[in-house]
Amino acid sequence: MPPSFGRCKALIAATLCVLPLTGQADDRAMREALEAARNAQWEKVDRGAIEDHVLVGYVDYHRLRQRLPEVDPDRVLAFIERHEDSPLSDWMRGQAIARYGHAGRPASLLAVADGVPEGTARQCYYYTALLDRAPQDAARGGRELWLVGRSQPDACDTLFDTLRARGEIGQAHIWERMMLAWQAGESGLMNYLGRQLSTDWQSARASLDRLRKDYAAVTEVPACAGPGCRGSGPLFAAAMHGFTRADTEAALEAWRKVSPHLSLEARHLDAIERDLAFYAMVREVDQHGGWRDEVVARLGDAELLELRVRRALAERDWPGVIDWVHRMPDETRREARWQYWLGRALEQQGDSATAEEAYAAAADERNFFGFAAADRLGRPYALNLERNTLDAATRREVAEWPAVRRTEALRRIDEPGLANSEWYRAVARGTPEQARALADYAAQRGWLPELVQTTIVGQMWDALAWRFPEAYRDDFLHWGGVAGVDPYLLMGIARRESAYNPVALSPAGARGLMQLMPATAAQLGRRLGIGDPGPYGVLEPEVNIRLGSTYLGELIDRYSGNRLAAAAAYNAGPGRVDRWLRDAPEEFDLFVESIPFRETRNYVQAVLAYRVIFESLSRGGESEGVSMLSPTEKTVRYDRSLLASN
Repeated sequence: MPPSFGRCKALIAATLCVLPLTGQADDRAMREALEAARNAQWEKVDRGAIEDHVLVGYVDYHRLRQRLPEVDPDRVLAFIERHEDSPLSDWMRGQAIARYGHAGRPASLLAVADGVPEGTARQCYYYTALLDRAPQDAARGGRELWLVGRSQPDACDTLFDTLRARGEIGQAHIWERMMLAWQAGESGLMNYLGRQLSTDWQSARASLDRLRKDYAAVTEVPACAGPGCRGSGPLFAAAMHGFTRADTEAALEAWRKVSPHLSLEARHLDAIERDLAFYAMVREVDQHGGWRDEVVARLGDAELLELRVRRALAERDWPGVIDWVHRMPDETRREARWQYWLGRALEQQGDSATAEEAYAAAADERNFFGFAAADRLGRPYALNLERNTLDAATRREVAEWPAVRRTEALRRIDEPGLANSEWYRAVARGTPEQARALADYAAQRGWLPELVQTTIVGQMWDALAWRFPEAYRDDFLHWGGVAGVDPYLLMGIARRESAYNPVALSPAGARGLMQLMPATAAQLGRRLGIGDPGPYGVLEPEVNIRLGSTYLGELIDRYSGNRLAAAAAYNAGPGRVDRWLRDAPEEFDLFVESIPFRETRNYVQAVLAYRVIFESLSRGGESEGVSMLSPTEKTVRYDRSLLASN
């Protein structure tokens, strides 16, 4: 299936677009027809004006959707087949499942379904349709949908009622969901479920009432809850869930007392003890360290093992680092980050030869710890750069693919959301060669945010020229020079912050390429003498880059010229970084690993790795002579001495 995309709306390059600029009037008619179709104003649709338009399927979609559920499933399937290379097919299938399900037409629903659909309501309709045709599958799927700690859509009512009547959802399932609702803080759902329990559960409910008032009563309530003790696991799991978060130290003490007297299923026991081990390490609760380590080793959970290694690093327990890294699952252990720390630990233990082997394994990867390992070995960074070129004939062919033509047309009629749906579906469903052809097309068209996302959807991890295009390069070079800031670091921050979307808006309100908060932008603008750019002026790329460069320059000055600390402050705020430096472990790699916020840890690593990539690409893709950090940044003490105010 060749992915499909569109007609070029402007002449950009003879090698890319040779399509005639016809059909602009048709675009106007299509825009009007699509708006009318959305509102079911069919008298306003000029069918003759859009009959041959590449987007006519979008109008047909709305017409067919609005006739559901009365439409025969054969017509739905015909539409799906006709538009199988477009997201229209997925949307129509989903709409048909929902409408047939709501109307109680199970045979029609199953005729159009191609497996378990996405979305809770549609899944409930799907399993409801299977109640008579495949009752075991319906029961299994229905119980999975039942066992959540929140209310489910009305679409699930028939499924749940039938499964309860058949005994497939019993009293123990009601109790377990009640405990999940407790964990989620859904008291209304708890009360609703409680009314469905028989009197056999009265003693279990008494224990629950006591635990809701005082988690510490976990050592005093009966070990057996519910008929046949079937409620014990969910009850103690829910109680310990809340207790561990409220007071990890007390929860540990209580669990050590009560656990020998309990007989719980492995899933409940593991959930309780994983929680305790996790929060004990995060909150640095040191008592029962031997028990904690036994749990971490027994569960073999990658996240717990990562925390345990970080704990060993904080304590400079180098033998412990070696031991816990070796306990990691193979896939995790082979990551550059853990090979790097294995090398560091081995080096500290005097085993230089084995340390070099670990560093060499890490240095093959293109990331922060891979580059840090390469620095340890004194070798250039491994970029693993993939170069992609398409000839003019191929580019002309790609421009004619139906999905490309539809994307172009949707962009022309100002439907960017639909255009992106077309585009990314084509990338996801195309062959690797087709996905690369689409990335090349996006690059040629200057669709920078879409280009970056295309490489992600298509998993083109080594196509660095596409993943890190030279967006706004002149502005970064100019304003970086004015502010005295490394322009490649600026590029790395912008790439991480917005992926080149100049109108990016974060949930917190940060705006533009470098994700500046309006208040920060106003202060910087006034200081620079250009005034408050306002919420929309800050979206102008040049203004955003100028203000972001100034702000980053101030952060670098705050930390005595240190770009690593400044990058952390750009993400987490200088106040937090100041506190971290006052209690920091001194060396740059240990400082990065000690950052308590996972987001900031990953951010700093990504930004510094990105700056290496940008600088290397500026040198034709060669990393020789490129350094992630300056010699000073690699050797300085990461402590309060970095603060310029000191």
